[in-house]
Amino acid sequence: MNFERMLPLVFVGLWSTGFIAARLVAPYADPLTFLSYRYVLSAAAFMVIAISQGAPWPQGARAWANALLAGVLLQGVYLGGVFWSVRHGLPAGIAALIVGLQPLLTALLAFPLLGETVGSRKWVGIVLGFAGALMVLGPQLQMGTLAVSAGPLVASVAAMLGITLGTIWQKHIGAAADIRTGAATQFIGAAAITIPIALSTEAGRFEMVWQSWVGLLWSVFGLSVGAISLLLFMIRRGSVASVASLFYLVPPVVAVFAYLLFDETLDALQITGMVVAALGVATATAGSRA
Repeated sequence: MNFERMLPLVFVGLWSTGFIAARLVAPYADPLTFLSYRYVLSAAAFMVIAISQGAPWPQGARAWANALLAGVLLQGVYLGGVFWSVRHGLPAGIAALIVGLQPLLTALLAFPLLGETVGSRKWVGIVLGFAGALMVLGPQLQMGTLAVSAGPLVASVAAMLGITLGTIWQKHIGAAADIRTGAATQFIGAAAITIPIALSTEAGRFEMVWQSWVGLLWSVFGLSVGAISLLLFMIRRGSVASVASLFYLVPPVVAVFAYLLFDETLDALQITGMVVAALGVATATAGSRA
């Protein structure tokens, strides 16, 4: 197996740790305050990488605006919506289920917005992936049947729309953008929209404990520099529907991490769901560079 074929597996593993990091820091930091620190440090890290390697920066106001918009959608709206909704009472399983609609919506929008054709095999894989993710999330959904207010639900739907439209927009502009400087610009855009909201709605709590620092450093270097770079690369190389389908593997991997690290249950239905999700992703990505 060559390195490029391993990238999706590495990406899923890295991306899944984001949920573990969020759980680790949740008791010690306000969500948008934490994300603000993450965005600023991530932008700085990519700027250092870009400058040290002489990477080209966006040329002209339109190129800058395109990259900033991608950052607002992929980072600011998506992560901000998920963190805010969970912090304000939406069960994590329901939030994951709502965001899990992203591959379906991406496939629906791929043709009208990008001209990409989603064939029957890919549709079968996408539906299988969603079914498998739903099976993995089953126990969490059962625990999250309490009524929730409209605000967290709207925020979670906004997060799903953010990553869907951000993925499509990144595919639209990606061929002309350098990944290093593009990522730096994206995190600048995410910080620009998140910091004012954090300052006006939160107390700026970030406790100086090891959980906060480990979560922040991993979020910057493992997730932002690592996972986001792989995501941007795969979007450039493959179809957006195929890349989006990889997110169906996230709930199974998160369930395994939670079982190993937090002693959460892992029953037969969840294990079956992992197999179904993996089959769905394999079907959806067969013959694709993603």
